[in-house]
Amino acid sequence: MAGLIPQAFIDDLLDRIDIVDVVDARVKLKKSGKNYSACCPFHDEKTPSFTVSPNKQFYYCFGCGASGTALGFVLEHDRLSFPQAVEELAKMAGVEVPREAREDSPRQKERRTLYEVLEKADAFYRQQLRHSPARQHAVNYLKQRGLSGEIARDFGIGYAPPGWDNLMKALGLTEEDKHLLAEGGMLIERPEDKRRYDRFRNRIMFPIRDTRGRVIGFGGRVLGDDKPKYLNSPETPVFHKGKELYGLFEARNAHRQLPRLLVVEGYMDVVALAQFGIRYGVATLGTACGEDHLARAFKYTQEVVFCFDGDAAGRNAAQRALENSLSSMQDGRQVKFLFLPEGEDPDTLVRQVGAEKFTGMIDMAVPLEDFLFDSVSDGIDIQSMEGRARLSKRAAPLLHQLPAGIFRELMFANLAQRTGLPLDTLMELVEAPPEARPTEPKPRPPEPTEHKSHSTSPQHTDPDFQSAPMEPENSGSGYYPDYLEAGPAEAPKAGTPQYRGPLHLPPTKLLCAILLQHPELAPSTPDIPEISASEQEDLVVFTELLALLRQRPNYNLSRILGHWRGSKGAAATEALAQLAATDLISHARQAESYDGRQEYLDTITRLEDRLQQDRQKAELEKLSRKNFNELSESEKQQIRDFHTQNQAKGR
Repeated sequence: MAGLIPQAFIDDLLDRIDIVDVVDARVKLKKSGKNYSACCPFHDEKTPSFTVSPNKQFYYCFGCGASGTALGFVLEHDRLSFPQAVEELAKMAGVEVPREAREDSPRQKERRTLYEVLEKADAFYRQQLRHSPARQHAVNYLKQRGLSGEIARDFGIGYAPPGWDNLMKALGLTEEDKHLLAEGGMLIERPEDKRRYDRFRNRIMFPIRDTRGRVIGFGGRVLGDDKPKYLNSPETPVFHKGKELYGLFEARNAHRQLPRLLVVEGYMDVVALAQFGIRYGVATLGTACGEDHLARAFKYTQEVVFCFDGDAAGRNAAQRALENSLSSMQDGRQVKFLFLPEGEDPDTLVRQVGAEKFTGMIDMAVPLEDFLFDSVSDGIDIQSMEGRARLSKRAAPLLHQLPAGIFRELMFANLAQRTGLPLDTLMELVEAPPEARPTEPKPRPPEPTEHKSHSTSPQHTDPDFQSAPMEPENSGSGYYPDYLEAGPAEAPKAGTPQYRGPLHLPPTKLLCAILLQHPELAPSTPDIPEISASEQEDLVVFTELLALLRQRPNYNLSRILGHWRGSKGAAATEALAQLAATDLISHARQAESYDGRQEYLDTITRLEDRLQQDRQKAELEKLSRKNFNELSESEKQQIRDFHTQNQAKGR
């Protein structure tokens, strides 16, 4: 196996390469002020929202959120592995890619060997569908289900013949082979007598592939009366059913740009839809569609449609999918719900009505916002005051799960319109701790003479973590920061609030976002023990990012993301790139008035204060379990000091 590509080479390569040249060779760019724009290559659009910044060596799509460096663009656009993408850029730069000699860890060796074993198992099952003496039963079943030989080939459908040890005899030639088959989930081992036998027997076999096309597991559909009807591979070092989507690899191969993903229940649904030309169906593997599934789906498309039966069970499953989708609803994404007639599934229905009519049903699927409000309104008379109060209490916590952005604001505005409640009252329902939430909306107080922030509410006790104020509606040309602005920003108008950083971004993420855009701040960043010792995920990332920039002060955004991908992997790099892009999509009208350094230092101060408060509260909670008279004088004084500090700060 080839050795690792040195990080220093990747850094140098990104310095040599101009992202504009890389992107323009694949997508025709047009000059737009300081930057370049085009229609996004990662989703369908008519108006260009894809922007490339030569100064930042960074691309971002305002429509779908795709972002990254030249290396990331080649990875996603050309569908290459990391080493292949580096090789591609190296060819452009006219340099050779060096390799570091390296021994694989035992875990890496095992994973690589498991992929090889599973590929052999896949070949065995496909061969059995063609040549097994018992194959006719399986062939007849597939023909009865209407599958063509071509579609069976495209999805690699195979057959596990009857018998306890067909696969083990074919592939388990040594004890090590049998051990690997068991590790890959292909054999079952009985601990009591250490006997092994094939997991899949007398079943139609559907290979499950990862996004690189490697076989990572199998699903088997029984041909007899055995239970269960469908059997999946167990969790293994290479297969995690809570993250994988059956058919995603095939869907990506069928489309240059995936128009959408249709999430259905079974393997046969995916395959039948593909035979009718609907080649964007995927299925979860015996689990509800969770956040990890959606994170994977939204890497390749901006529209996900869930397909369910129209009965009570289907509605309940849709409700779970709705709740799991909320945290993934970033601006530009769509989630819809398609309910089929009771007793039908995609396999049977597409054969009855045909591809065109079925596609029309998908186009008319219920958007998430409509399904959410229909669900929470069920059984409520929203014409009554009590009904509108109940609707608010049901809906507000769900909307709170939506990520910050335009969609979230529109959803709250929609709820305000349906209930007749002001937005700030709805936000109080969201922001109040559960035990302090009122059983019904509080009476509306008289209109104040001047605006009061949420920090003055008796239910909101943390003024340091409030959002920045909303700006005026008319955006002007300063809507985006200067490095993505097509032309010069307008001068600040009298009375216009100055930009205070990305709206709604939590302080823990805001630190990373600012540091990514201004790595020169790293050397002057004060050491805060509470931050460096925190185990919060965002603060762990910030601490690691800060350490990297202190060690390598010459790193710019492109180098940071290149290093992160090499050391942390693609998923972690994508999350970091999204943070870097946050500054690009903030609602900043007057970017020239933004003092990044001051915002950065202010955020650190607020976080330090917050973490100290959390630590003190945790200590006081321990003391509160004791009788006050039993406390020592120092412990009593600690409680007094805490309350004195809070009173001084207005908490």
